[in-house]
Amino acid sequence: MKVILKQDVKGSGKAGDLVNVSDGYAKNFLFPKGLAVEASVAAINEKKTRDSAAAHHAQVEIDNAKALAAKLNDQTVTIHAKAGSNGKLFGAITTKEIAEEIQKAYGEEINKKKITTKVDIKNYGSYTFDIKLHAGVTATMKLEVEE
Repeated sequence: MKVILKQDVKGSGKAGDLVNVSDGYAKNFLFPKGLAVEASVAAINEKKTRDSAAAHHAQVEIDNAKALAAKLNDQTVTIHAKAGSNGKLFGAITTKEIAEEIQKAYGEEINKKKITTKVDIKNYGSYTFDIKLHAGVTATMKLEVEE
C-alpha cells in the first residue's frame, strides 16, 4: 500500500515521503498513530503542490542572497576605534561590531554568526572578511580600522 508519511518513521522514511509499506503495517500502526495518510489522488496532488511551493521558496531565498552578495561584494566598511600609543587596539573588533556597521552603512541586517574573519582584528589597518549569506553564496567585504 502506498502512503504519504506525516512524520519521520524509522525504517520507512522521512516526513512527506511517498513510500510503499505492507497493508497491515499501514492499517495497524501508521494510520492509528497519525503517522501517515493513504496515498489517494488528492493526497498526492497536495504533496506535489507542497513540494513545488517549497522549491519555489528555496529558489527565492537563493536569489535574494545572490542579490545581497552582489550589493555587498567588494564594499568597504569603516570602524573607528581607540588604541594605545603603539597602535594596538584596546580589545579587538568583533563580528558584532562589523554587523552593526554594515547595518548603519548599507541598511542590511546581517547575523554576526555569518561573518568570518581570517585573523583577529587588534590593530589599525585594512582587513577582509566573508559573509556567508546562503549555502554556496558568500560575499567578501573589506574592513578599514581607523583612529
